[in-house]
Amino acid sequence: MLHPVVVGVDGSPESLAAAEWAAAEAASSGLPLRLVHAWEGVPYPSSPYPSSSAADPAAGQDGAGRSLREAEEHLTTRFPGIRPTGELVQGPPVPTLLKAAEEAETLVLGSRGLSGAAGYLAGSVASDVVAHAARPVVLVRPAPHPGTTADPPSGTTSPGRVVLGIDLAHPCDEVIRFAFEAARRRGTPLYVLHAYGLPLAYSIAAVQIPLSQDLLATERGDDLAAVLRPWREKYPDVPVTADAVMDRAADRLVKAASGAALLVLGRQERTSRLGARLGHVAHSVIAHAACPVAVVPHG
Repeated sequence: MLHPVVVGVDGSPESLAAAEWAAAEAASSGLPLRLVHAWEGVPYPSSPYPSSSAADPAAGQDGAGRSLREAEEHLTTRFPGIRPTGELVQGPPVPTLLKAAEEAETLVLGSRGLSGAAGYLAGSVASDVVAHAARPVVLVRPAPHPGTTADPPSGTTSPGRVVLGIDLAHPCDEVIRFAFEAARRRGTPLYVLHAYGLPLAYSIAAVQIPLSQDLLATERGDDLAAVLRPWREKYPDVPVTADAVMDRAADRLVKAASGAALLVLGRQERTSRLGARLGHVAHSVIAHAACPVAVVPHG
């Protein structure tokens, strides 16, 4: 059975951008496309139907249904080969989307960098879903307003490369495979970046041995090449370049992702007293990267 690409919609520009990205992804991968709108009987800040209100839940449901149908019609017109299915679900958005993600190949959500309240899927809901989803989640920003000088819009036609941020302490297969597959489908190069800090032992040695940083750079570069070697052999048609650099990971990834088609990160699944959460690198990258960001969970 083919698992669908699932996209959360809420009537906001962010969710429409996510729906377009998801439609292009479904078309390129030959997967079904499913639209999910979670409806709780109260209006969201992004609702295009201001007449909806908690005092009139039927009107709120009607507005949510119209928003879902309009998204379906828009995608059918823009992507003639796609026949999306829509589902209006009464319930809180986070558990609804997490349940939908369990049956999805990928879950796609709109994003304002996890800030702003223009759409309920663009802020805290997106953050909670990314932190808990069992499947990869892609966050997509809408195109910038005309006349701005921002990076190319995160949409469906960006020819840029795929960027993979990798942590050599946890070089997990799921994350690497996702990035290679994304580059293969798009016919674009893959750029792999490992950013690291100077360990305390090297910091002390650097005072006494000037070559210690160079030795560390060579060591990290060799480790990165070893991790990627079997994947290069498995995907010989994907051009790959890789860098291991001493720098702040989040800053370097945001720079590398400028104009990219997609930035891929891993999220280690772990439990703590505070529950599941995004790491600081992923959170910072999502907040600042202009291109779509895929967060892939791994054990």
